[in-house]
Amino acid sequence: MHQPLAVQSIDHVTIVVSDLAATRRFYVDLLGMQEVPRPAFSFQGQWFQAGPTLIHTILAFDGSGPAGMGGGFNTRGHHVAFLVPDAHQAAEFLTQQGLSLVSPPKLRPDGAVQVFVHDPDGHLIELCSVPQ
Repeated sequence: MHQPLAVQSIDHVTIVVSDLAATRRFYVDLLGMQEVPRPAFSFQGQWFQAGPTLIHTILAFDGSGPAGMGGGFNTRGHHVAFLVPDAHQAAEFLTQQGLSLVSPPKLRPDGAVQVFVHDPDGHLIELCSVPQ
């Protein structure tokens, strides 16, 4: 039987934010993403390139819903994970930049290392590195 649908990859993730400048500082200046051109939508936002995936941000307005996901401090809840070369180094850098970690680097059962941090609106962000 022919499969009519075959997902190839994640194209983008959209998050609602309350401050475009703070969001840009986090995703570009701290996480090293590149801001890329965004179509001229009727609402404000930004696009960032994370490897082959885009991160779309929308500045909160009446038609968007509230900023943030309320990720809390449970690392098993809603979150977005980004692959980094070394999660330990990422944690050290973010701490040096004054960010509080939600969870320090820890080993997953498969040997990957993961660290969790909040973005400026409380979205729970995982940075993980594969086993060496």
